[in-house]
Amino acid sequence: MPVRSTVRFTALFTLTALASTSLAACSSGSGSDPDTVKVSFKQSTDNSIKVMDTYLGDIKKQFEKANPGKKVELVPIKAPDSEYYTKLQQMLRSPKTAPDLVYEDTFLINSDITSGYLKPIDEYLDKWKDWDQFIDTAKAAAKGEDGKTYGVPDGTDTRGLWFSKDVFAKAGLPADWQPKTWDEVLDAARTIKEKVPGVTPLNVYTGKPAGEMATMQGFEMLLYGTGTGDGDSDPLYDKGSKKWITAGQGFKDSLSFVETVYKEKLGPEVSDALDPNFSTKIRGELLPQGKLGIALDGSWLPQDWLEGSGHEWPEWSKELGLAAMPTQNGQAPGRVSMSGGWTWSIPDKAGNPDLAFEFIKTMQTKANAQKWYIANSGISVREDVANDPAYVDAQPGIKFFTDLVADTHYRPAYPAYPKVSVAIQEAMEGVTTGDKSVQEAARGYDEALKEATDNQVVSK
Repeated sequence: MPVRSTVRFTALFTLTALASTSLAACSSGSGSDPDTVKVSFKQSTDNSIKVMDTYLGDIKKQFEKANPGKKVELVPIKAPDSEYYTKLQQMLRSPKTAPDLVYEDTFLINSDITSGYLKPIDEYLDKWKDWDQFIDTAKAAAKGEDGKTYGVPDGTDTRGLWFSKDVFAKAGLPADWQPKTWDEVLDAARTIKEKVPGVTPLNVYTGKPAGEMATMQGFEMLLYGTGTGDGDSDPLYDKGSKKWITAGQGFKDSLSFVETVYKEKLGPEVSDALDPNFSTKIRGELLPQGKLGIALDGSWLPQDWLEGSGHEWPEWSKELGLAAMPTQNGQAPGRVSMSGGWTWSIPDKAGNPDLAFEFIKTMQTKANAQKWYIANSGISVREDVANDPAYVDAQPGIKFFTDLVADTHYRPAYPAYPKVSVAIQEAMEGVTTGDKSVQEAARGYDEALKEATDNQVVSK
């Protein structure tokens, strides 16, 4: 059986089993006890990573102490991203399974709003003074097309290039590496392949099993660096016509980059790249053990390496370098990043929405928010935290990734985006496995795009 088919079958089987098990576990319903708030969140698939569990456990104690007689029930969903989204949507469909509070990725929030799964929370926000501390871009990420707000963001993120200083030294590459073009990134990977055997030169997430990691950390970090840098146009969505853009030259060039990585064996084995849990191996093994030269990845990686985490690595800031991802040919502004983030949202079918918002308020005191940003290696979306030296100096790399916000991009998080994202993943997977040429993958994307958007497409 081909690698791709095996992965898809395994993912489908796992997803089906997960959904059945989890739904059965949650069948008691959120409305069964008016004094209990049920909080559902994404739990790491790596048993040793307990950042979110530890944080929420502490908030639970604070909340129950401050609200005698009230209880918090944590309902973790242990799954890779793509399976988490599917499972969450299944839970949100019924009052019997809907929790009172859910952790929503901003890329999915408009889809869930359109489906009627989430409750607008403006009436709560209007009475909450801390809402004024949140930056406007973060607030916008939690807004629906109806102008109402459906979640409270708990941070944002940026993306760049992590590289092993040890691998670079062995390859004769500079310790202060700052590539100016895509070709310089590929050339560094080729040098590593030639001079440091046994090391994966470069990782770019790809394919459907990686889900949104492939789309956002991989493809969009390329695609958004192919334009003119004027900042006025989005390569995926045309705001003027309100239509999605078919595969143009920038799209094809981005696919060509991915194709080159895997065709020249500059990346991991295809079977590893198409493993839905490969990101865990990147953070837990390959980077700490010096077996990966360059990783195109996110600002949050150090959460896995902090004291008390599953893969403590206090030396990481000395052993890893950071570089901005360059634009394709070095055109202005010279670097590119993508930003997303997560929000806490109240399901439309939640049994205890008032209690759920009280829990949000406990999570989002300045002190608790700051504690979360540091533990999660996140970027603050609160001005009071961002201006606190204790946050800025808390961890190496925070300043680097915070500075990237000036040149970052946000996904067009309209209701069709999740389907568009899958179409991108399929195109990536085609060129990764070699099953499709760049031209064939681009044509396949165009067809999938038409279907995903009810033919609301435009060529540019």
